[in-house]
Amino acid sequence: MTKSAHTATVRARMTADAFIAWAMERPEGERHELAAGEVVAMAPERSAPALVKARVWRALDAAITAAGLSCTAYPDGMAVRVDDATVYEPDALVRCGAPLPDDAVQIVDPLIVVEVLSPSSRARDAAAKLEDYFRMPSVRHYLIVKTENRTVIHHRLDDDGSIATRILRGGALELAPPGLRVTVESFFR
Repeated sequence: MTKSAHTATVRARMTADAFIAWAMERPEGERHELAAGEVVAMAPERSAPALVKARVWRALDAAITAAGLSCTAYPDGMAVRVDDATVYEPDALVRCGAPLPDDAVQIVDPLIVVEVLSPSSRARDAAAKLEDYFRMPSVRHYLIVKTENRTVIHHRLDDDGSIATRILRGGALELAPPGLRVTVESFFR
């Protein structure tokens, strides 16, 4: 194992199972993702994206409660297994169905996935993760939240398999399925 100029750990390729076991042994606060078998260190967060992530999770959680759905909104921290070589940690997500066990660390069937852009993740969130998340049969909505201009890019998988994209700077965001309604304004102060 060697260190690069950016202090990211360089490791041999890993499987999703090996990565999750390895990541569970990392020190508290150290965060990584697995992209096509390669471990990617996640940079420390800036204040604005961290606060927006919290607001997104609260808005989704409140919308689930208001709609009376048997879904759960998760804040960042849960591993989302895309395939055997890719594991991401989205900034928020919604999963519907029976509750997961309390000791679960990964989710294989999210319905809504949210990434809040930061300078270090911008390119990967807008390109590779867009394609990867929609390879999962359960994902119907991928939200990319831009803090600098208070914008939400909503990618929605339609029934015919096409992906429709809307850019919202305000107003209601309809997430059906599962039948949630949030406002763009609820993501920002």
